[in-house]
Amino acid sequence: MIMNNQTVITQFLLLGLPIPPEHQHLFYALFLAMYLTTILGNLIIIILILLNSHLHTPMYLFLSNLSFSDLCFSSVTMPKLLQNMQSQDTSISYAGCLTQMYFFVLFGGLEIFLLVVMAYDRYVAICLPLHYTSIMSPKLCMCLVLLSWVITMLYSMLHTLLLARLSFCEDNVIRHFFCDISALLKLACSDIYINELMIFILGGPFTVIPFLLIVVSYVQIVSSILKVSSSRAIHKVFSTCGSHLSVVSLYYGTIFGLYLCPSANNSTVKEASIAMMYTVVTPMLNPFIYSLRNRDIKEALIKILIKKISL
Repeated sequence: MIMNNQTVITQFLLLGLPIPPEHQHLFYALFLAMYLTTILGNLIIIILILLNSHLHTPMYLFLSNLSFSDLCFSSVTMPKLLQNMQSQDTSISYAGCLTQMYFFVLFGGLEIFLLVVMAYDRYVAICLPLHYTSIMSPKLCMCLVLLSWVITMLYSMLHTLLLARLSFCEDNVIRHFFCDISALLKLACSDIYINELMIFILGGPFTVIPFLLIVVSYVQIVSSILKVSSSRAIHKVFSTCGSHLSVVSLYYGTIFGLYLCPSANNSTVKEASIAMMYTVVTPMLNPFIYSLRNRDIKEALIKILIKKISL
């Protein structure tokens, strides 16, 4: 489409991952297996929590929302990637690209806030055990989950609307396997100052402040543990928090690896590889981390399996 002597982009081409053609089928099978594992693992966690009344507690309410977020987060990018790996047509419409970007930012941000809420839940459970029931009331838990959704929806909508006002012309090749904000900004042929300003003003705090809140929660937890002389109590606390700490380390480790350790050489390959880590690998591993380290989840799964076998 021509407008004001400029070619206005109506679709983009996703460059995809830097995989040699002879290895395409191998990686396609690998990514498909990882995606199906992610879907199945997170669905099992959600279903177990819904079916088992013993898991209707604040911690598992947050965990079910985290599993739903992981499932959706991976589904934003993986189906399109898998389709493109099997097709000669790697195009995505302008509207489709903005939609993908909106949900990517939404579920990525939701994961961050849910990890903060889960850290707060562990802090109250360990540092204020006598007040846990009164503090973590059903009303507060629902408000925390709802607040996480609202904040991330508004944040994602802001960046999507700011991106929608930009013009794209000539180059329409996105050097990534999905519509990432930074990749799209590189293609814009209009002023991106406001977009970059908002990313700087909001993006940093949106990521760093939640991380600091998690760190503060665990500093309080560790200081509380050190006051306990019982090794059994200490082991119980670490087994309770171990799963959450593992997920936090996985998620923030990849984010900080991408943004705090920039590399000038081969940056596109690096960005794509790290993006695969937090969009596919982390959501796939989370259900295993929680199920393998969590006795309540394992017991709930065993009960359902025994019930099915007895029928």
